[in-house]
Formats: sequence, C-alpha cells, structure tokens
Amino acid sequence: MKLAVSILGIIDNEEKISKLNIDSVKYIHLDVMDSTFVPNYKVPSNMINYNKKLDIHLMVNDIVKYLEYYKGLDINNITFHYEIGNTLEYINLIKKNNYKVGLAINPGTNIDLIKPYLDKIDIVLVMSVEPGKGGQDFITSSISKVNDLISYRENNNLNYLIEIDGGINDELIKNLNVDIAVVGSFITKYDDYENQIRKLEI
Repeated sequence: MKLAVSILGIIDNEEKISKLNIDSVKYIHLDVMDSTFVPNYKVPSNMINYNKKLDIHLMVNDIVKYLEYYKGLDINNITFHYEIGNTLEYINLIKKNNYKVGLAINPGTNIDLIKPYLDKIDIVLVMSVEPGKGGQDFITSSISKVNDLISYRENNNLNYLIEIDGGINDELIKNLNVDIAVVGSFITKYDDYENQIRKLEI
C-alpha cells in the first residue's frame, strides 16, 4: 500500500508541506474544489515545490480549466468525479495530456455505473467521506466497494489501482486492502509527521 498525503489542512503552508518530503510518502494529494461541484473553494497553488509526484483530485465541474492550471507540474495522475458526467470525454482528454487517469466516485454512487470505464483508466478513487471537506468520519460501506472492485479487477483481468480517501486513521487502515491510501488530518494536524506515518504501518 502506498501513501498519498492530503495537504487540505496545510494548503497554504509551504514550510509544513516541505516536511512531507520523506521516503514513506509516495504522493502529495491535492484536493481541488470549485465551490460548484462541492460547496467549498480550495485551489492549491501551482507555484509550490511539492517535492513529490502529485495525485490531483479534481472536485470540480470545469476539468479543462484545472488541467491547464496544473500543467507542467510533476503529476502522477489527474482524478475527476464520475458524477460530473462526460466521463469518456474527460478520460480521453487527460490521456491526451499524458497523465494517468483516475475516476472518483462519491459514497452514494454504485460501482456498477463505472464498470464500462474500468478498462480505460488507471485508478479508481473510492470516497469514504462526502467530498468537499476534511476531518469527516470514515463511511464503512466503502470497504465493501473496495472488495467489489478487487473482485471485478481479478475476474476481468484489469489493472486499475484502487485508492481510498477520507477519514482514514491508524485503526481503519488495518482493514483496507487498497493500493493507495489518502491520509490527511491524521498526519498534518500534528507536528511530528513521521511519527504519525509510522503509526499507519504502511
């Protein structure tokens, strides 16, 4: 399991973000919110040296705008939400820009709806909280979604990675069979990031 650290709680603090440049952190997870798809507005700077590959999570309606905004950074993947529609169009657009494609689903979205796209993407992001703000409690039904995605991947000989995002701590992570875990406030609200990461035992 790889660790992506959400910087939502330290979004404007470059000094604190720089402390995440440690081996156990694989990705910096950027939560991008447009106040339309979700109520909040948060756009991490494209001028910060993040020192890690970026796992960009677009909780926005205008994919083109933010794809252009972050172009040129060290991006691993661009993830957008199935719920905004035009799914195949955005998959192809992100691929055209030579990024890995992630498709996110809200807690209330049935995974059957995204099955037609699972052979075309690199990552499925299962939201284990409602998108739009940090510090929420983990929604336990997310675990069954992960298990269903694992079975579907195996039965159909597919290669997408499974990522989960929201409310994850050192106890919950023990029950998660995912490729990437997004953890935010459990790490960033403390001064000693490395100690918090050790508790996760990734």
